[in-house]
Amino acid sequence: MKHSHPAFEAIKPNIGSSFTTLKFLGNENIKSHVWHYHPEVELIFVCGGSGKRQIGSNISYFSDGDLVLIGSNLPHCGLTNENTNNEYEMVIQFKPDFLGEYIWETPEMQRISALLEKSKAGIVFGENLKKTVGKKITDMHESSLLGKLIIFLEILEELATTQDYRILNAGKYYLQTQVEDNERINHIFNYVKDHFKEQITLEEIADLANMKVPSFCRYFKKITNKTFTQFVNEYRITHSLKLLAEQPLSITEVCFESGFNNFSYFNKTFKEYIKKSPSQYRKEFNYFME
Repeated sequence: MKHSHPAFEAIKPNIGSSFTTLKFLGNENIKSHVWHYHPEVELIFVCGGSGKRQIGSNISYFSDGDLVLIGSNLPHCGLTNENTNNEYEMVIQFKPDFLGEYIWETPEMQRISALLEKSKAGIVFGENLKKTVGKKITDMHESSLLGKLIIFLEILEELATTQDYRILNAGKYYLQTQVEDNERINHIFNYVKDHFKEQITLEEIADLANMKVPSFCRYFKKITNKTFTQFVNEYRITHSLKLLAEQPLSITEVCFESGFNNFSYFNKTFKEYIKKSPSQYRKEFNYFME
């Protein structure tokens, strides 16, 4: 599906509640091709399965489920599709001021307030937290209205106090850039998404952005905090992780299927990003899954 900029998504809270909780069985919530944003903060728990997450300018791969916090107006694609093989997906959406503006100024809420600020760059949480918080999110969904809110505050507190997390976008990839910036950068993102298996030259991508190559390179670095080559390589490496984990392809086939046309360059780039060779990654992944 082609689209030049992220769509605004309007979200209504559940009736009688100040925030929304949704449960999707399997891959009911197919939005992995939809690039969208909304003022609501979104906490997503994917139970089991593996796939690609594209949040801001970060593209990464998850296996055995996922727990991510996506801040207000941060553009992202959905996490699940027909290939994810997840059991279910829980989505919690809430406005940053869903409990009123001043509550975040109270001493009790300082840490959660800092968490919401950090979430503007996207946060992915570690393995143990994924399991414990995932269970709480599922319990919360089944609770009464007040029970829901109490469990939700406990979840936010747990996320705010853990060290077991990673920020997804090193640069400040907020949607609060100019509207024309968003249209332009998302046009570029979507072009990469559709063409990463082919060779993409700087000339054609600069042309797509209506810019000369040097000013395009500066512009892209300023917005995403990475060079265009780094961005494309990340996209390709993420795709290769998925193939290594899920497909019975040889490593050479994975290299070419991921858009690399040179095997030694693929190996070198893979090691740079993943800190191990493709064969080592596959071996460890299979061992972990067994």
